[in-house]
Amino acid sequence: MAKATASFVRCLAARCWDILECTRCADIRQAHAMEEDLIEYAPNIPDNVLELIFSYLKLQDLRNCALVCKSWYRFLCDENNEVWRAQCLQKVPTEAFKNDLLSVVPSYKAKLRAFFHAWNPFDCSRHVYIKPNGFTLHRNPVAQSTDGSRGKIGFKHGRHAWEVRWEGPLGTVAVVGIATKDAAIQCHGYYALLGADDQSWGWNLVDNLLLHNGDAHGIYPLLNNAPKYKVGERIRVILDCDDNTLSFEKNYEFLGVAFTDLPDKIFYPTVAAVYGNTEISMVYLGPPLDG
Repeated sequence: MAKATASFVRCLAARCWDILECTRCADIRQAHAMEEDLIEYAPNIPDNVLELIFSYLKLQDLRNCALVCKSWYRFLCDENNEVWRAQCLQKVPTEAFKNDLLSVVPSYKAKLRAFFHAWNPFDCSRHVYIKPNGFTLHRNPVAQSTDGSRGKIGFKHGRHAWEVRWEGPLGTVAVVGIATKDAAIQCHGYYALLGADDQSWGWNLVDNLLLHNGDAHGIYPLLNNAPKYKVGERIRVILDCDDNTLSFEKNYEFLGVAFTDLPDKIFYPTVAAVYGNTEISMVYLGPPLDG
């Protein structure tokens, strides 16, 4: 069986090489004819052969392969197959699997997606560093400074959710929310930096205030004697770029819409903290589940 599979892969590789050579020689008509033959044959390739072929491809190539035919699309939609497992274990740091941090994203593909959306080590305060797991930031004990970090990928379309977990004391400022690239990520003093200008929107977990453009926009959630955040509780941020709203959940309980009428801009997951040695983890979840 292994010998037959290897022979098949060699034949398929040779066919793809012929197409490439025809393209280089400007024999576009022949290349297109070969492509049509290959696409016609593609749905008949066994899953074990696809697994072998796809294991050598880059992520961008896998995305293109999903568009070839229904069979390949079906195969790559299995987010726990060996292809996604290999990609995940290759790219996601080993430290990220040593606790329950990624338990909220059960599939290998979802874990991989979360890693590409994690904190950006090149877009954070100089007093912050990203830990080896790739998902957790650590704020150094620097006096009179408010420090933040943004995620690697921003959003302008669709609906997105991510989970934030504060691991350590909150101090006087602990804000979670969104910001554009134009929002400041560090400032002198202890200050609610996220929500301090018109480029950021935040929820201060210390006093339950919503913040934007330097102003408090009321208590959140809208409950009598709303309980304060306790260290370790899971905060889920829900950004709806279609309805231009920002909402939050705490421990899987929806707290209501926090901000409406968000502008048509690219928003990044963002936090701001002041307490020394505090750590904040962020895991991107993808589109939120309704209900």
